[in-house]
Amino acid sequence: MAKPIMAKATAVWLVDNTTISFKQIADFVGMHELEVQGIADGDVATGVKGFDPVANNQLTQEEIDAAQDSPLHKLKLKFNAAAVGEEKRRGPRYTPLSKRQDRPASILWLVKFHPELSDGQVSKLVGTTKPTIQAIRERTHWNIANIQPIDPVALGLCKQSELDAVVQKAAAKKAAEGGVMNDDERRKLVSTEQSLEMEAEPRIPSAIEGLEAFTLGDSDAGSGLDEDPRGDEDFADADSFFNLPGGDDEDDQPV
Repeated sequence: MAKPIMAKATAVWLVDNTTISFKQIADFVGMHELEVQGIADGDVATGVKGFDPVANNQLTQEEIDAAQDSPLHKLKLKFNAAAVGEEKRRGPRYTPLSKRQDRPASILWLVKFHPELSDGQVSKLVGTTKPTIQAIRERTHWNIANIQPIDPVALGLCKQSELDAVVQKAAAKKAAEGGVMNDDERRKLVSTEQSLEMEAEPRIPSAIEGLEAFTLGDSDAGSGLDEDPRGDEDFADADSFFNLPGGDDEDDQPV
């Protein structure tokens, strides 16, 4: 379903000038119902000026009246004949200026943890160029020594659903080619939903690695260690218990 332009400003206008429910407004502008409620409470879109959808030829007054009369009515965007046949522009994703310095870090993360992705797929995910991707793959980038791999989802350069879709497409292509994947490659091609449903593998702490067969049973008999032949009666006093050497009385006299 097509969404109106300036969706948040349109939502502000509808909240301020109509009695349409938050759910109806949220469905129309593509926002969450709680966001629309936040606009009404003054917590969201503070300082955003309302955008009149009627004056800007996006809604009709009849459509607004119908939505106010029935809370089940869904607002429909006004038909725009000029938009018929319009195709989505092809090319790299637009990246805001504030996040463009983060693109090399996200590219390095993708080529490191998902090397099966093509340059074109990486370019669409983070909005970069193929020469930049190639330079980072070959580690010839001018700033490669200072670049640390960071998840592009964490940086806000793409959505998790978009990354999962590209990874699943790469997994299907790998399976169609009949290539044998090792365990590491198979884990990289798992989507977020699938990885969250997997059971955690038990891991042995590194501090006790190599001690899996260690037991505390009665295995001292064959260890070759000599036992103390002395019995309990031989430890009547502290000196015998600690096996302290005996000394002459002259040694204890002050000089």
